[in-house]
Amino acid sequence: MRKYILFDHDGVLVDTEFWYFRAAERALADLGFTLDKDLYVRDMSRGAGSWAQAKVAGLDEESISRARVARDAYYQASLRTQAIEIEGVVETLAELSQYVRMAIVTTSKRVDFDLIHEKRQIRRFMDFVLMREDYEHPKPHPEPYVTGLTRFRAAREETLIVEDSLRGLNSAVAAGIDCAIVHNDFTAAHDFSQARYRLRQLSELVDIVRA
Repeated sequence: MRKYILFDHDGVLVDTEFWYFRAAERALADLGFTLDKDLYVRDMSRGAGSWAQAKVAGLDEESISRARVARDAYYQASLRTQAIEIEGVVETLAELSQYVRMAIVTTSKRVDFDLIHEKRQIRRFMDFVLMREDYEHPKPHPEPYVTGLTRFRAAREETLIVEDSLRGLNSAVAAGIDCAIVHNDFTAAHDFSQARYRLRQLSELVDIVRA
């Protein structure tokens, strides 16, 4: 029986994946570089950062540092102005809270996470949140999810990870924890063959937990 759920954040609980890409795209366009979305999604699936294409093209570290600052500003502006809610998430979390304990394990930085959740209800269902500052090695390394498991003092067989990307799935697999992939248009082309479950929407988790 599942007693614990570790949720990824971006693309699972809030619809932010596109806006993060768009911010990087704008920041690199300021430098005259066109970011290819398909290559970006491929690089992301492998755990590469937003700047992999720019580095291959020869952009220097100083330019990439400027782009990183601009990307963060563009992204935070989108978080303040764009509709990033995913329909049914809060209701699903409320129902799940009757059966399991939950936490978020995200690669989001604290400043972005806190901005997203200033006026949202998601965080109140979580026992804790692990952000990028809370572990050394990001996904697809197993450390983020092993850290969450340890924090709960949970057994692997009692725990389910919910992800939307290959990078996150690989982290779950490396940690030895079953993973459910929830559909996200942005990552739909990733290879999710190692996932224990494939979900069209988050609400399908309720039947899995209650089974």
